[in-house]
Amino acid sequence: MANGIPTLETRNWNFKKNVKVTGLFNRSPEYYYLEEFFNVKPGIAADTAYTFNTAFMAEGTSMTSALATFSTTRAGIVLTTAGADNDQGILSPHSTAGLSAWYNVKWGTENQVVWETAITVGDDITNGVLLWAGLKKTNTPTITTDTDQAFFRFSTDDADTNWMIESSISNVDTATDSGVAVVINTTYKFKIVIDSDRLAHFYINDVLIYTTTALTNDVDLFPFIGIQALNGAAEFVTVHYEKISRILYE
Repeated sequence: MANGIPTLETRNWNFKKNVKVTGLFNRSPEYYYLEEFFNVKPGIAADTAYTFNTAFMAEGTSMTSALATFSTTRAGIVLTTAGADNDQGILSPHSTAGLSAWYNVKWGTENQVVWETAITVGDDITNGVLLWAGLKKTNTPTITTDTDQAFFRFSTDDADTNWMIESSISNVDTATDSGVAVVINTTYKFKIVIDSDRLAHFYINDVLIYTTTALTNDVDLFPFIGIQALNGAAEFVTVHYEKISRILYE
């Protein structure tokens, strides 16, 4: 117990490797929560009318509002690239001033942040695709751009077959193979838990895969989910939901 706020230890969270953990998005009066199930689809930053989502926006190279759609077969939003090499579809907190708590509330490394999502990989990755999801300073999938970050990544250009866990602490980048294969038409639940010691715990499908050393103190991160085509064909990913929480103060 620190300053009247339960630590991870008093909340009985279990971080043992390969132990299945569910329900980490616990409700507590000492925590602030956001959940987004995309009942309104996102558009590009300029589209802020009531017909578009005001919590999240779609962005990236060649991305348009028309390329973010409701799935006709699954519950969620489909991000589709425009059809050229290196086109992107990125789901980002809406950065218009004062519009979205996902952007304007601070998700600092000192705030005991819990972030989670579920995504479904598209039906073809053999042509070349880059996928990423997690907590970063900027929306880019380029690992060396952000000094501090914690996210999941997969790139056929890097000859990945499994989800890679990427963490950067004051410009020191670490890549860890999760051992979890990326398979088409498969849903993955991702979760990142930053504890009171600033250790980041990475979960895939509720199983703890990897824990970092202490993250840099007082670094504000944002949740991003993205897809990039590494070929001349359109690629897509389905995002089912995002959730995030943090302590009320500190």
